[in-house]
Amino acid sequence: MATKIRLQRGGRKGYAFYSIVIADSRAPRDGKFTEKIGTYNPNTNPATVDLKFDRALYWVEVGAQPTDTVRNILSREGVYMMKHLRGGVKKGAFDEAAAQTKFDAWKKAKEAGLIAIQEKEAAAKKQAKLAALEAEKKVNATIAAKVAEKKAAAAAAATAEEAPAEEAEAPAEA
Repeated sequence: MATKIRLQRGGRKGYAFYSIVIADSRAPRDGKFTEKIGTYNPNTNPATVDLKFDRALYWVEVGAQPTDTVRNILSREGVYMMKHLRGGVKKGAFDEAAAQTKFDAWKKAKEAGLIAIQEKEAAAKKQAKLAALEAEKKVNATIAAKVAEKKAAAAAAATAEEAPAEEAEAPAEA
């Protein structure tokens, strides 16, 4: 039996949500599967992955073939890094503790990078909001200036009409 690690589609139209499953390669995409090892939500920014790390590592080590997308997901989550480190332990290059410290350092650097991206995105969003607010203030100021001009013109026209009317009344009295 050729075992695959692949995505099983869920969610509604236009809003896909995937389960990461272990399935026979001959089974249909959304059909029967052996085990569900996680979920993948590409609709969030960055995409959200919830993975049973130990089970994913087990299946990769026993030879389950991931699809391209799942391979990228597993690589980002560190499954392939841990497989590589375990291979080094089996060859005697270093011990289990050294492998775990290397993996922890890699994971920490990866998380720091993700946090930096999220902070940068939040700062860009805040900057865009401030720019939009400043643009709105400029538009409101120009509108207020136009309204003030119209009111001043209307007041000037009203005083201009009153002045000739008063002059016409003055000669009639004399």
